[in-house]
Amino acid sequence: MEEFAIDLVIGKGPTARSMRLNLKPFTLVGATTKAGSMSAPLRDRFVHTFKLSFYSLPEMEQIVDRSAHILNVKLEDGVSQHLAGCCRATPRIANRIVRAVRDFAQVQGEKVISHERTTSTLSSLGIDERGLDTTDREILMSLVEKFNGGPVGLSTLATTIAEEEDTLEDMYEPFLIQQGYMQRTSKGRMATQLTYDVLGLNLPDHMQSLFVS
Repeated sequence: MEEFAIDLVIGKGPTARSMRLNLKPFTLVGATTKAGSMSAPLRDRFVHTFKLSFYSLPEMEQIVDRSAHILNVKLEDGVSQHLAGCCRATPRIANRIVRAVRDFAQVQGEKVISHERTTSTLSSLGIDERGLDTTDREILMSLVEKFNGGPVGLSTLATTIAEEEDTLEDMYEPFLIQQGYMQRTSKGRMATQLTYDVLGLNLPDHMQSLFVS
């Protein structure tokens, strides 16, 4: 990287030879969600390292408004804020939900997306005001009802909800942990006080001591 060159190895065994390709000066920009998987020598060669945070609610509102504008959809006041809170701070999810709401409204011949249409569409999709979908709630209910709040191992929890371990760990757990609905401990996954609040359940006696500040 520092010498602006690429060293290639041609051939195999004793006849192998190396060839250097000189490059014009360049700026290398890398992006990864797993910086720890990079080799330390490569990672340390980058002069500047930045960590991107999740989108804030006002930023998600702007993304929802932009998607609605591209789809030529008019939203009532407050609808974009409602939708922004259900998107897991992820633009592609926001785009998908806006498109779904637009489709439901078009079937009904509605030209402006109302709060009622938004609520009914999200309900049909199994998405609540916190952005939790059917699988999210199934995971939390399994933790609470079948394992008494945990701890429970990943493989056992995945088997309970009939999902692959990788799917559970990569698609659902990050959001649930970031939002405080689940804890990942050395003994396994555990529900939190917020989990019981969301599900409308009382915190068991054996877990109350864990969350007393």
